[in-house]
Amino acid sequence: MPSGPSLQTSSDWEPVVWQKSAPKGKSAKSATEVNAARRTGGYVETDKKFSAGTNTSAHSTVPNAKKLDENGETFRHATVSHEFKTALQQARLAKKMTQTALATAINEKGSVINEYESGKAIPNGAIINKLNKALGVRLPKAK
Repeated sequence: MPSGPSLQTSSDWEPVVWQKSAPKGKSAKSATEVNAARRTGGYVETDKKFSAGTNTSAHSTVPNAKKLDENGETFRHATVSHEFKTALQQARLAKKMTQTALATAINEKGSVINEYESGKAIPNGAIINKLNKALGVRLPKAK
């Protein structure tokens, strides 16, 4: 005969039932009121939110587009001057360096030198100091 608890006897286990509690808060109360009004056939007021229920991006329609159109200001960031970019290019060519060689000499990407020589770069004092040291010249002020 096996030792231990008998498997033949009735168990004294009780079933456990998990129940989800009702939501609490202001929105839960209003939701129950709305549901009760719907069940009884009462009047339920609904408001459509701006671009709600559509499959479009929230950024596709700009609510203040008229203000943006009426604003005539042009916003541009400061770029390097024409004399700076020509001086940089002449100093680089005098050293017989390519843009990528100069970029590796100052530990920057090649696109940085390209942007400075094309006049699209935003002036950065640290990079300009690196360029001055690597080329051995004093470049003019960016702007």
